[in-house]
Amino acid sequence: MAGNNNNDKTQSEHLATDQPSNPSRRNLLKGVGVVGAAALSGAATSNLIAADAPPGAGSAADSIVAREALEVLTALEAETLEVICDCLIPSDDNGPGAREARAVHYIDRSLAAHNSAARHDYMIGLSAVNDYAHQTGNKAFHQLDRDQQNAILLAVQNDNLDGFAPSSGGFFNMVRSHTIDGTFSDPYYGGNRDFIGWDMIRYPGIRLGASESDVAQGADLAPNHQSAYDHSTYTKMAQNMRGIPDSRVRGGRDHA
Repeated sequence: MAGNNNNDKTQSEHLATDQPSNPSRRNLLKGVGVVGAAALSGAATSNLIAADAPPGAGSAADSIVAREALEVLTALEAETLEVICDCLIPSDDNGPGAREARAVHYIDRSLAAHNSAARHDYMIGLSAVNDYAHQTGNKAFHQLDRDQQNAILLAVQNDNLDGFAPSSGGFFNMVRSHTIDGTFSDPYYGGNRDFIGWDMIRYPGIRLGASESDVAQGADLAPNHQSAYDHSTYTKMAQNMRGIPDSRVRGGRDHA
C-alpha cells in the first residue's frame, strides 16, 4: 500500500478541519434514542471519528477486557480491530464503549456466520491499516497514540489510501456499521456485553407488554437488562426458524 506526502498532508488537514463541532460520538449516539441506533450506520455519521476521552475518563488503554477464543480473526487482526472500534465508540466519562461492549466479539462471530462474505475484506483492510501504520509511524496500528490512529482512520474514511477491498472508504463504512451493530444489537449475538450499548442510549430493554406507568416514565423507565431471547416467545421463534431442538436453544445471556 502506497503512502505519499499528499496523503500525509490530507490527514493533518482533516484532523484540523474535519472534526465536528461536537466531536463526542457518544453524545451523537445518545441523542438518537431508542429507535435510531441502527440507522447511525448511514449518512448521519459519515464524517465522525470520536475525539479522545477527556482527562480522567476511563481510557481504552486502561480498560481490561477478558480475552476470548477467536472464531475467524487472527490475534493481530482482533487487536487492530478492537482499537478501531474503540476509536469509533470510545469509553469516556459517561461510561464504557465499543471495546467494553465486545463489538469485536460480535464481528468475529458474524464473520464466521452471516457476514462470512466480508471476511476477505476484513483480512485485506486490517492488513492495509497495519501496513500504513508501520510506514508512517514505525509501529503496528494498536501501538500508535490516539492522534495517529485517528489520522489514519480519517485517511481511510476519506478514501485516501490504497490496498483495501473494495476501497478504504468502503472498508471504513463496513467496520463502522458492524461496530454499531456489535455495540447496540441484542446481546444474544455476542456484543453489547452487560447491556452497555442499551444503557448508553437509555433503552430500557425488551418488553412483551407495557403498562400505563411504564409508558409515562418514558426514558426514565428502569432497564430490565433482558435479551429478547430471555423471553420464551423469541426463543421459540428462533428455534422454529433454525429447526433446532428445544434442548439446544439457549437464552441471550448464554451468548452475551
